[in-house]
Amino acid sequence: MEAINIKPDVYWVGGIDWNLRNFHGYQTPRGSTYNSYLIVDEKITLIDTVKHYLFEEMLERIKTVIDPKDISYVISNHVEMDHSGSLPQLLNLIPDATVITSTRGEKGLLKHYNHQWNTKVVKSGEKLSIGKRTLSFVHIPMVHWPDSMVTYSKNDRLLFPNDAFGQHLATSERFDDQLPLGILQEEAAKYYANIVFPFGGQVQKALEGLNALDFDMIAPSHGIIWRSHCDEVIKLYKKWSTNTTDPKAVIIYDTMWGSTQKLAFALLEGLRSEGISVSVKHLQNNHISDIMKDILESKLVLLGSPTLNNGMLPTVGSFLTYLKGLKPLNRVGFIFGSFGWGGQAVGEIEKIVEGLGWDRPLSSVNINYIPSENDLKKMKDIGIQLAKYIRK
Repeated sequence: MEAINIKPDVYWVGGIDWNLRNFHGYQTPRGSTYNSYLIVDEKITLIDTVKHYLFEEMLERIKTVIDPKDISYVISNHVEMDHSGSLPQLLNLIPDATVITSTRGEKGLLKHYNHQWNTKVVKSGEKLSIGKRTLSFVHIPMVHWPDSMVTYSKNDRLLFPNDAFGQHLATSERFDDQLPLGILQEEAAKYYANIVFPFGGQVQKALEGLNALDFDMIAPSHGIIWRSHCDEVIKLYKKWSTNTTDPKAVIIYDTMWGSTQKLAFALLEGLRSEGISVSVKHLQNNHISDIMKDILESKLVLLGSPTLNNGMLPTVGSFLTYLKGLKPLNRVGFIFGSFGWGGQAVGEIEKIVEGLGWDRPLSSVNINYIPSENDLKKMKDIGIQLAKYIRK
């Protein structure tokens, strides 16, 4: 339970959640970390805390550097309980400490914990002297909660952006150059796709606000600390926030008796014949949070379902509810399915896709019972047409 020095007199003192596998519906097979940071200056400052059940782990790490009772300020960049969950226990030990937060952060903490602590509200752009350092604050509302803000230490060239640039990843390594970059990019993409996706406009504003800050390290609230690849992860956020995609495709479907699956694989054959990179996701075997990473990167999204009880299969409905909330924009959509007598599933999917404003260059396909060889050939041809369309 040692603190880890990340800059002179700045320490990581967070908690590692090795066994976390679900984060409000988002699968986390690699676990997560809740990152808390200790700045030792004339006014000792703790930036964010950890989930309540990792309080003792955080406290033990703090004790390897200072007596926790010497903490003057606790900065709450974001009130969600994976970051504020240890505040009540911590402030019981240090009741004279001041909590630094945004206006909405103050309201959120009161609503969460029904307790009025000694609180100082800071505006965006406001500064706080803690000794040789002056910390400054930038509000980044809706990245990804209304109260979210960034803390910046100019002296250390160090950015504490809370949930921005994070990854759900439990590891004993603390820095980006200690792990394969591909894994970090994968987890950062999955994190963005499942948490930050709906807030692209706000992310762009936040990135503009950070342009004026000089930093060489990004210390987020989840996962590793960026010190060697800051430019790369910022570039990715710029791409993702503008809904810029690659000429890739993802086919997402469920099937009852195999007909819809046959259509899916005929589409795959057509797309692949044109050299398009395609992933195929059967909803019974792939978690929706993993599929969202494919949607983050793909220009073309193909959605298929048979009709059950005058509607789409429940797995498809569940996925589309999740998709609608995350609001990916600027995609090309294609809808397909099969049916015995009603055939309503395709129409239901069309309504959701229309609500997202996706481009739909080709009409949906809905096959009665089992697709014939001619039907499959037509689907392959549709795959070829869609491949050419997204490469334009």
